[in-house]
Amino acid sequence: MQYLAIFVGGGLGSLCRYAISRISIPFFQSFPIHTLLANLCSSAILGLLTGLFLAKFSNAADEWKLFAATGFCGGFSTFSTFSLETFKLIQSNHYGLAFLYVLLSVSLCVAMVALGYFLIVSYK
Repeated sequence: MQYLAIFVGGGLGSLCRYAISRISIPFFQSFPIHTLLANLCSSAILGLLTGLFLAKFSNAADEWKLFAATGFCGGFSTFSTFSLETFKLIQSNHYGLAFLYVLLSVSLCVAMVALGYFLIVSYK
């Protein structure tokens, strides 16, 4: 049952990531904004889920945790695409954009996890 929970959650997360990639954002033609947005949203959701499962629903079944965190967030975020896009920026001599992308992705995603977590944990 745990494998099924991860499978279904991962499929739904991947669909959400694909939906974000289909959104047209004309101002960011040379910057991988879609992957950054997917990773930021997934990080915020993972932070919220962590707070929920630790502080509010600690008795939740493992299947729900695996569905939401491992499955959905794992399918929604994408480190491999982030890595490929960074490599392509470097390969095309866009060093500044590559550095900015890495800096924004890492710092903002960690901040989103923390924000999501603390929103749940601090809410009485």
